[in-house]
Amino acid sequence: MDNKSDGIKNKRKSAYAFLVLLGVVSLFSDLTYEGARSIIGPYLLLLGASAATVGFVSGLGEFIGYGLRLVTGFISDRTRRYWLMTIIGYAINLIAIPALALAPGLGWVYACGLLLAERFGKAIRNPAKTTLASFAAQEVGPGKGFAIQEALDQIGAFLGPFMLFIVLTLKGKEEKLSAYAFGFLILAIPATIALILLLVARKKYPRPHEFESVDRPKAAEGLRSAYWLYLAGIGFLALGFADFPLMAYHFVKAKILADNIVPVLYAVAMGVDAVSALFFGRMYDRRGMSAIIAASVISAFFAPFAFLGKTPIFAVAGVALWGIGMGAQESILKAAITTMVPMEKRGTAFGFFNAGFGAFWFIGSWVMGILYGISLVALVVFSLIAQLASLPFFFKTKRLLAPKAVTTDAT
Repeated sequence: MDNKSDGIKNKRKSAYAFLVLLGVVSLFSDLTYEGARSIIGPYLLLLGASAATVGFVSGLGEFIGYGLRLVTGFISDRTRRYWLMTIIGYAINLIAIPALALAPGLGWVYACGLLLAERFGKAIRNPAKTTLASFAAQEVGPGKGFAIQEALDQIGAFLGPFMLFIVLTLKGKEEKLSAYAFGFLILAIPATIALILLLVARKKYPRPHEFESVDRPKAAEGLRSAYWLYLAGIGFLALGFADFPLMAYHFVKAKILADNIVPVLYAVAMGVDAVSALFFGRMYDRRGMSAIIAASVISAFFAPFAFLGKTPIFAVAGVALWGIGMGAQESILKAAITTMVPMEKRGTAFGFFNAGFGAFWFIGSWVMGILYGISLVALVVFSLIAQLASLPFFFKTKRLLAPKAVTTDAT
């Protein structure tokens, strides 16, 4: 009995170690491409691209990054080559960033091509990598497992832009284009670290599916229905969830905040994101869908604070609520899929999840951008109604999942 107990403890410790290692990979990869995203707009303009081109390429990149996950998720399940797809995706994703340092000699078309390649790499690796993480997350508790990933991820998302801020400040006396190119070159360091750690993880944990109990019940018909109902709820949630740039645009235009304060506010959002992911991740392992319902209700009210408030305090409150929503999206929303979908279908499930979320987020952001020029009240009402419309689907999903025990962490 003691040997069995020790085996379970060792298995759980290994699962934690694997999740932390993947989380550190995410930290350095996010440091790389979130750092790049913080300066890519001005860089493209310096290279001679028009604002319309920047907008088009950014939108096309997000479409590729989310839409192709339907295909790559399906392929990862059919081939079971989760590690291979993760490594290939990360390699494309990360090598494209420091390669942007060569753009001053090759032009903005070259730079735009690399941006699309970076998103393509993310589309390849995301469903496979998330599936790998789900195997270990199922052992330690899905909510906690994905929360660990998100917390480490957001440390990188904060450090990347901050590192580029320091680089550009120190290189401020140089010609701007050279300073930006040097910034992208510096990002080769965290990109290389991420790839090395990924290969270490592959060597140390070649069969992460063994973390998940082989006697775990398969998904029944009711759970298949739960998945599609859940996905419908996710669509409404994404539809009413604004992009941060729209809020930042409003804060500056309405003179609520100075331009240089906006990046600090984004850092605040990332901090809230990390903390809320840990909190609601733990709550999900104890309460299941109730955690998703609670997080959805709380974050839904970011829009009134962000767009109708006229003081910095309201802006901070709105962004903090928005950060809670971001934390929930990257942790417990994925944890629920791990709970309701069997491991052999999980890559496909994550592919549908990401593609659907990205598509509805794009549509909602576009609609809210249009409404911004018409009426801020209309924008807020649209955001609230869309997000709260997700709740009936989540409640129905909760009822369908009720017979199933949610994995808990007794430690």
